[in-house]
Amino acid sequence: MSSTTNPPTHHTSTIGAIGTPSRRNTELALLAFAVVIPVFAYANVGLAINDKVPPGLLSYGLGLGLLAGVGHLVVRKFAPYADPLMLPLATLLNGLGLVVIWRLDQSKKLNNYADAAPRQLLYSAMGVALLVAVLIFLKDHRVLQRYTYISMAGALFLLVLPLVPGLGANIYGAKIWIKIPGLGTLQPGEFAKIALAVFFAGYLMVKRDALALASRRFMGLYLPRGRDLGPILVVWVISILILIFETDLGTSLLFFGMFIIMLYVATERTSWIVFGLLMSAVGAVGVASFEPHIQTRVQAWLDPMREYQLSRAGTNDGILHSEQAMQALWAFGSGGTLGTGLGQGNSDLIGFAANSDFILATFGEELGLAGVMAILLLYGLIVERGVRTALAARDPFGKLLAIGLSGAFALQVFVVAGGVMGLIPLTGMTLPFVAYGGSSVIANWALIGILLRISDTARRPAPAPAPSPDAEMTQVVRPS
Repeated sequence: MSSTTNPPTHHTSTIGAIGTPSRRNTELALLAFAVVIPVFAYANVGLAINDKVPPGLLSYGLGLGLLAGVGHLVVRKFAPYADPLMLPLATLLNGLGLVVIWRLDQSKKLNNYADAAPRQLLYSAMGVALLVAVLIFLKDHRVLQRYTYISMAGALFLLVLPLVPGLGANIYGAKIWIKIPGLGTLQPGEFAKIALAVFFAGYLMVKRDALALASRRFMGLYLPRGRDLGPILVVWVISILILIFETDLGTSLLFFGMFIIMLYVATERTSWIVFGLLMSAVGAVGVASFEPHIQTRVQAWLDPMREYQLSRAGTNDGILHSEQAMQALWAFGSGGTLGTGLGQGNSDLIGFAANSDFILATFGEELGLAGVMAILLLYGLIVERGVRTALAARDPFGKLLAIGLSGAFALQVFVVAGGVMGLIPLTGMTLPFVAYGGSSVIANWALIGILLRISDTARRPAPAPAPSPDAEMTQVVRPS
């Protein structure tokens, strides 16, 4: 038996950068589709209404493309490893919303909204500018943790503003607006949800161990200790006060629901969800028993045809009856599976809320069930990317903040879409990125900016370790 020795070979084991590619070129390609699809939809509406390509097609395409391009360049420069899908998804929804708002502008029944689309494009530009500011100046999302209690104070200040005499505005029964000279109205609650998400994330990160402790087990649930119920009671009381004084069911559900979601993620206790649902139901039923505006919305949900008939009859019983819930259901019904076609429906009959609260009914009528499912799928993808960002985040604050913002976004879509479709009572909120409203589109672009910053931090490659001299391979002796 003889043995030979191979020549010595040297292998240096260098660990490369750990992480995923930046995927910015993928984002750019998706953004091209996110701009082209609304431009074709815009041309489709013009051909359907006036039998010719609309004269503003080029300016609309350039405007939307410019917003998408600016957003992409800033992400490429300041958040190169951010999620590649969020910006294209938000751009596509924003673009489709602009198309349908412009389509409703062309209706002779809605002359008071004849210039809503240009204003919405301006609001969209302001939203993208805020996204740019977030990505440039917020270098690390963990900085927000320093402002946990300042965020709480800011959120409460924003929520109280609509109740200030002379500043707040009561629009169709909801006191969630403030008047700004020269700019119209602003909905502070849209910005308060971001501040509250920051506060909840910072608070729960510190208190999650105490909140996760259970006192006893009951019917398969671990019950929290009595002294740990304080935070959920405080948030519940605040949501009930919003419901009482601002008569806005949507904002109340959004804030309380977001807190319950974040509390469940922080503690992994199903009992918090059960307690939250029970408290939410008790509060809503209790307030609805004496608040006329909430009673009207519940009645329109339970019997929309009766409310439609009373509204058409002009019944003088001191109650504001709404015919919109029934009209929205008719719009969905007439749309069928594939819809009547863009620009060929009659959902403008819904009236003043056709391009805001009830814009989903226009999608349902003119794009049908397929179109509505596509819109909801786009929203679902944004939420999924936000949850994936939370899972990938390396710090507990980032995880809670990402899940809170994603949960708030999902809840807003649910309460608006559910209200328009008759699943739950109507709320005064707007569909993110799609419905007409400056506060909503600006705040949601800021929300996307924060999620992009968290995802960039989560997906950024770890620095490669320096080569070690111990990594050299020794000689290998093999028997012949």
